[in-house]
Amino acid sequence: MSLRSRRSLRLAVSFSALIGAVPALAQTVTLPQVTVTAPSPIQRAAPTAPDELQGTLPIVTDQFAPVTVIQNGEIRRSGAATLGDLLFDKPGITGSQFAPGASSRPIIRGLDVNRVRIQENGIGANGASDLGEDHFVPVDPLVTERVEVIRGPATLRFGSQAIGGVVEADNNRIPTFTPPRSVSTEFRSGLSSVDKGADGAVLLDAGAGNFALHADAFGRSATDYKVPSYPYRTAPDPADLPNATQPGGFNGTQTNSSLRNSGQALGGSYIFNDGFIGAAITTNSALYHIPGAEPESNQTRIDAKQTKVLTKGEWRAPSSAVDAIRFWGGFTDYKHDEIGLSTPTDFSSTGIQQTFINKEQEGRVEAQLAPFDLRFASLTTAIGVQGGHQMLDAPAPGGIGLWDRNTNNRIAGYMFNEFKLNELTRLQVAGRIERAHLDGTGRTFDAVGTLTQTAATRDFTPKSVSFGILRDVPLDMTASLTAQYVERAPKPAELYSGGVHDATTTFDKGNVNLGIEAAQSLELGLRRAKGPFRFDASIYYTRFKGFIYRRLTGNTCSEAGDCTAPAELNEAIYSQSDATFRGGEFQSQWDILPLGSGQFGIENQFDVVRATFTDGTNVPRIPPVRVGGGVYWRDVNWLARVKLIHAFAQNNVAAVADSTTGAYDDLRAELSYNWKNAKPRFDQLSEFTLGISGSNLLNRDIRSAASYSKDQVLMPGANVRVFASVKY
Repeated sequence: MSLRSRRSLRLAVSFSALIGAVPALAQTVTLPQVTVTAPSPIQRAAPTAPDELQGTLPIVTDQFAPVTVIQNGEIRRSGAATLGDLLFDKPGITGSQFAPGASSRPIIRGLDVNRVRIQENGIGANGASDLGEDHFVPVDPLVTERVEVIRGPATLRFGSQAIGGVVEADNNRIPTFTPPRSVSTEFRSGLSSVDKGADGAVLLDAGAGNFALHADAFGRSATDYKVPSYPYRTAPDPADLPNATQPGGFNGTQTNSSLRNSGQALGGSYIFNDGFIGAAITTNSALYHIPGAEPESNQTRIDAKQTKVLTKGEWRAPSSAVDAIRFWGGFTDYKHDEIGLSTPTDFSSTGIQQTFINKEQEGRVEAQLAPFDLRFASLTTAIGVQGGHQMLDAPAPGGIGLWDRNTNNRIAGYMFNEFKLNELTRLQVAGRIERAHLDGTGRTFDAVGTLTQTAATRDFTPKSVSFGILRDVPLDMTASLTAQYVERAPKPAELYSGGVHDATTTFDKGNVNLGIEAAQSLELGLRRAKGPFRFDASIYYTRFKGFIYRRLTGNTCSEAGDCTAPAELNEAIYSQSDATFRGGEFQSQWDILPLGSGQFGIENQFDVVRATFTDGTNVPRIPPVRVGGGVYWRDVNWLARVKLIHAFAQNNVAAVADSTTGAYDDLRAELSYNWKNAKPRFDQLSEFTLGISGSNLLNRDIRSAASYSKDQVLMPGANVRVFASVKY
């Protein structure tokens, strides 16, 4: 290998950190024979100590707000098909649980869709999951190496549409370093019992000289999943459900819940002494069915495909003022068709009922300034510019689509300033200003469905600021206090919707007069990542002015928009009111005693969120209080764990068209073995994992309080999964 190649190999390291601000103190990344330091307030969050043993609870202490980290080993053991399923049991996080194929979009502290940004390698997922709970998130955990959930000031990097938080999925589709072995291949697979599911993936990484290459392909399929009992609270007329006469009927099966999806990616990077530049192209396809009485009677299913081109890079500038310049870019072409019967039981009427199209471009550039001595503190600053363009359309053959073609252009600038006052205390001041220009057609309906359309152009200038203090306190603990004021511009669906949404069985009505939504937040946290007892605790209070939400009115509408008589569609109106969210989260892990070659310990968790409008009524679809705990044993190779999560009944529901959910117990268990070859040769096995896991092992009825379809859709019953991965 040439001297230049060796230097490239040593210096190649990913500084494309996609999380939020961290201390100004230089961060260190160690590679073979070289150490590279990068003082940065916006580097990737990482656990204080490496996960030497499987199952270690990752606690991030150098952040101004909680960061939930799901590392590669846990992702593989969970076997989750969606990000929402992967995060469902984490404190403060749940999922929409609309349909298995809809990727169960994560809900953070009771906030969803337009307040939770989902992204992959720094660029938004950019599908249509924020336009409807039935739409899938085109990010699959099967080829994801790490997932992080970021809350607090760090979210200002990514946009005002991340008040609730950011879910970041990382993988190696754009390589940021030359692999230590010239070729590395990994195979992943799993089987699940509740839905006769199967999944598999192959990942290839290769490199030579200054070039690195990545390729992957994955696929999964599942039949209708089993449920503990009859899924409907109010039994539908069997004559309306074509499959009701099949063996077993609906009792014990969530009919119309099967899925099939697949994806591929190819990426490469050129890595040089002072950075890297790379790109990747990815595709993601899905065909999944929507459960629920109306979708089942129409055999509703969604056929979706996304093609995305991603690029990112870094140049560590040889300048005394600029430490590094980084960029991210993405170009997305997304389309899905909602397919079903125009007339129930008439199979000749099968066709496309609705189409969703999203063409989106996004880019971000950041300059990392060199640390500056202010005498009273060391200042580290990052400045960034972000821009994007989105075109949405929703045509409906033979009818009026959910909205006409509309566009959303946005440009923003942001700055993070972090002051290291001393070895114990850091301060952060951050700000963002954004300009959003939306152009579309507003729709209004009278009681009998007469439609009026008017051109509607809206301009917004959301402004956000944050302040945080982070201090190390005795007993290896870190305390944090953050205060934020964040504004959000309405999204196109909130402004321009007006028509039938077939998969959700709703008649949606937007409001072009919606204004900016503003959130004032205060959060206090205390964390400990060292020693046998590790924990993360936080409490928060958020006051929304002009909270935008989609409410069911209790009325029903015809497909023509007539809401004066009983019909098959639920009226859903985008509205705006002041609201207050308050709550807290806690999780801990305690290594009690050595046992054999490993450690035996206990873990527990708790989370609560209470959300009300200023008139005292409840914000709809808020997750219930949950408490959980369990025991584990782990060593270098083995992990055994049993955990029980109890969710209390959710009786704090909206006064109209929102139903209560009962308490449930979710018993989970796992056993896995992981082996690594310390010094593998090219043709040798380098890592092997084999395991079995179970969820809802008590086979309880579980309904998601945050789901629009909770009265008709149960979450899967008892499930056992076996999984394996092999890496060469």
